[in-house]
Order: sequence, then C-alpha cells, then structure tokens
Amino acid sequence: MADIPLFTQDGKSAGTVAVDENVFGDKVRKKLLHQVVVIHQANQREGNAHTKTRGEVEGSTKKMWPQKHTGMARMGTKRSPIWRKGGVVFGPRRREYRMIITDSMRRAALDSALLGKIKDKQVSVIEGVSFEKPGTKKMAALMKTIGFKRSVLLALSKYDKNVLLSSRNLQTLSVRPVQELNAYDVLTHKDLLVTREALASLLASRARVAGGKP
Repeated sequence: MADIPLFTQDGKSAGTVAVDENVFGDKVRKKLLHQVVVIHQANQREGNAHTKTRGEVEGSTKKMWPQKHTGMARMGTKRSPIWRKGGVVFGPRRREYRMIITDSMRRAALDSALLGKIKDKQVSVIEGVSFEKPGTKKMAALMKTIGFKRSVLLALSKYDKNVLLSSRNLQTLSVRPVQELNAYDVLTHKDLLVTREALASLLASRARVAGGKP
C-alpha cells in the first residue's frame, strides 16, 4: 500500500490516502512506455513538408543550348536541380507518420505511468476542485497553496467547464477528465493531482479489468 498526500478543496493538507499500487501492475514497463510515447509523438506529426522534383517544377523542357561546340557544359533542361528554381533532390515529401496503438497497449502504458508516478511520490489527491465561475487567479492560488512548483496534470472525475477555463491560461497546468488520461500526458507532467472521485473511478475500472469484466 502507498500513502498518497491528501488535500482539501482549499489546498490544505488533510492527511494521506492509502492506495494499493499493485492494481496498476507489478512493475513499470519502460520499453512499453517508450514505444507508446514514440507512437503518440508520431501521430502528432502532420507530414505536410513537400518539395518538388525536377518533374514537378514549372519550366520548359527544351534543351537550353546545343550539346556540343559551345564551350559550356552540356545541359538538357532548366528544371535541373543545379539551376535556380529547379527541382529539389532528395527533399522531404508529403507522407503519413501515423502509427497504430492497441487498446491493451494504451491501458498497460497508462497503468505503468501511474505506477511510476506513485513510486516516485509524484501523485497527490484533492477532495475536489470546483468554481462558481472561472477564475485563473483562484486556480493559481490553489496550486501555490498545495506547493506545486512544476508542471501539474489535474485529473477530474468528469468534464468541468469552469475548472477548464480557470486553468487554460496557466502554462504549467493541464486538466483532463479521468476517462481521457493517457500515458503521454502523465509522463510529460512532473506531478499528478487527482480528485478523490477520479481516483475512485480509476481504481474501480482497474478492479473490473482484473476481475475479467469489461
């Protein structure tokens, strides 16, 4: 069992929460995490860089001067790569970088990322986060009261518009519903803050999977 720090909605310490980290696996699968991160980054690439070859650039195909008796090197067309505005040799071409990741890989990678965060003591639990209206200053003050000095990923039990609007101007804070958590987001943020409801939902889903239920 791991003791995770617990905070009130005001950001004050309220003891700890005991969590069985074994529900997320017996070890951190580093190779899987690396593979999933590479796939995620590849899927973000648009692959729109494109250069034209000598067969695609505009220009006449007429021979520029006779083959012989001019004193100059032979030249067939102005589209040649050695000429200004000619084609590009071995330049980037439009392509698709997308790779496929299975649901089982995605789930196992998230579990390993969460397990690693728990082992490194980078996970905290808060009773709840709610605002009557959006307020960036309130959100920043809450993060400061808790003591976060690095990037934070806040996991909610469900989508909350006011919380999202309160955090979108904070560069070091990201908000995700627990259903949208992924290994990449967990790994790229130094600390993970989970609401109590989100943690219960996360543990319940892992318990159902361990019991053989969908």
